Amino acid sequence: MSGTGTAIRRFHYTCTALSSILSSPPLTRQSQQYYPTRSPLSSHLPRYASSVPKQPFVGGDDHHYPTGDFDFKPITGWKKFIANLKMLTALPWTRIRHGTVLTIKLRGQISDQLKTRFSPGLSLPQICDNFFKAAYDPRISAIYLHIDILNCGWAKLEEIRRQIMNFRKSGKFIVAYVPSCREKEYYIACACEEIYAPPSAYFSLFGLAVQAPFLRGVLENLGIEPEVERIGKYKSVGDQLTRKTMSEDHHEMLTTLLDNIYTNWLDKVSSARGKKREDIENFINEGVYQVERLKEEGFISDIIYDDEVIARLKKRLQVKTDKNLPMVDNRKYCGVRKSTVGLSGGKELIAIIRASGSIRRIESPLSSRSSGIIGEKLIGKIRRVRESNKYKAAIIRIDSPGGDALASDLMWREIRLLAASKPVIASMSDVAASGGYYMAMGAGVIVAESLTLTGSIGVVTAKFNLGKLYEKIGFNKEIISRGRYAELGAAEQRSLRSDEAELFSKSAQHAYKQFRDKAALSRSMSVDKMEEVAQGRVWTGKDAASLGLVDAIGGLSRAVAIAKLKANIPQDRQVTVVELSRPSPTLPEILSGLGNSVVGVDRTLNELLQDLTFSHGVQARMDGIMFEKLEGYPYANPILALIKDYLSSL
Repeated sequence: MSGTGTAIRRFHYTCTALSSILSSPPLTRQSQQYYPTRSPLSSHLPRYASSVPKQPFVGGDDHHYPTGDFDFKPITGWKKFIANLKMLTALPWTRIRHGTVLTIKLRGQISDQLKTRFSPGLSLPQICDNFFKAAYDPRISAIYLHIDILNCGWAKLEEIRRQIMNFRKSGKFIVAYVPSCREKEYYIACACEEIYAPPSAYFSLFGLAVQAPFLRGVLENLGIEPEVERIGKYKSVGDQLTRKTMSEDHHEMLTTLLDNIYTNWLDKVSSARGKKREDIENFINEGVYQVERLKEEGFISDIIYDDEVIARLKKRLQVKTDKNLPMVDNRKYCGVRKSTVGLSGGKELIAIIRASGSIRRIESPLSSRSSGIIGEKLIGKIRRVRESNKYKAAIIRIDSPGGDALASDLMWREIRLLAASKPVIASMSDVAASGGYYMAMGAGVIVAESLTLTGSIGVVTAKFNLGKLYEKIGFNKEIISRGRYAELGAAEQRSLRSDEAELFSKSAQHAYKQFRDKAALSRSMSVDKMEEVAQGRVWTGKDAASLGLVDAIGGLSRAVAIAKLKANIPQDRQVTVVELSRPSPTLPEILSGLGNSVVGVDRTLNELLQDLTFSHGVQARMDGIMFEKLEGYPYANPILALIKDYLSSL
């Protein structure tokens, strides 16, 4: 590799789209349908297009696909007999009494990955599994949902909300208890039959807001001069470094995203509570926080404490007052197998490969189990599915803002190869942007939630001139080089020469064109059409579907239904979904789960050190600045979020 190429790779292109924003599944029973797909376009595509495996694609045809909607049918006959037998012979620590209430506590972050029994935190697939099993389990009479402050995106909330509605179709009831409630918590709670809150509950249903911080003033005070090459008018991450206020394009993008989320919230809440949307909006604008007013207006059912809720559950389930209400928590119920409640899988297998977190090409010594997507590991799983004849289809479940562009491209290639041999469906969670979208566009069909953040097809390059900072702190550095551009990535104490700046710009343009052209190829669009929807812009899943970037709106159950359709499996036939990302517990996790507070390493510091050491090359990622109100970024302080994001790309 030439010195020029090596120097260019030292720069960290941050392919972001949203620069200042808020950073085992149920089996389905549907009637089978088949619809033809159209072939990829061949005009206006790059020269490498001919080497890419061909596969059918459909864009923007949501109504052509099965919905994957839940259709509750009680377990009967021989299956019911076997299920009852398994319940009677269950191990003592896994037995559940009839009339039991399943308690699920939703609080903090919710991961899209499976977790071990000893792992802390919540797992979306396991939460969904428990809702699904509870609907069929004759021992479970109701669900008691504790909802506290949540830190996740709207797509995960939509999936949980869908599971609540599915559970209610079984004829059982579910109640919510909300001691602290904002828009996200209420979005889930309003899907329940009853909503209870204590007298001291804190409600802040005041609407949604998005912030856009800018670093230009901070950098000036530090003596740091950013040199930014922005490609795409919506690449606002460059604005964070060079501006002190929003550009018109930046403002337009944030406003559109905020309007989509707020409109969806109003529509869902008004439908759930049987109120007019205008009435809810007026109530929010009053700034009401008193639970008494919320009860009067019908936003909550009653004002009672937790023990009083349990007393009401006992009364409704006809449990004597002097007896304890039989309850099982979410973690213990994870140990109940689907087969125990009569839910047997089919002979056909569908593989699910989960990809969550920032993208890295290789694993570093500092990696933790939750440190994101390791390209070489994910590629190994994809190849395993491709080389196996036992899987009829595959689902790539993506929850990622992107990361290393090389890793994204290598995974895209492997997904294309897999899609050439069997149906591949991409299922998007909270975010599948930039490198995350890069992966998804290798699949034959892309399914997203209506509020998934996706797109982000764009590039911005940045170099920091630290000369004034070095002068302030008394630091000096001398460089001896050979080769015209050898200092391109090393001389951070000076501005770029004109020829260096030209090369810097050309390399960014090249990276963008590669990304855009492959997106056009993958989505059966002309390059000109893709250019209209690229430009570094982030879209909601609903808007992305109307633009041809996404094929269908829905969750994982719909992805399974579409996978069955593409694999010619009748919709009324059960399949077995195989999780290829199932973790095994580590010793620190086991000790931590047993209560050892000494064991463990600060994961945030761990991952930051990992980023500092191993983030080499072009970055295809959406900016991680995601604020609580819109996306639940774990750093409530935007400055901390900015510092972590930019340090991770140094």
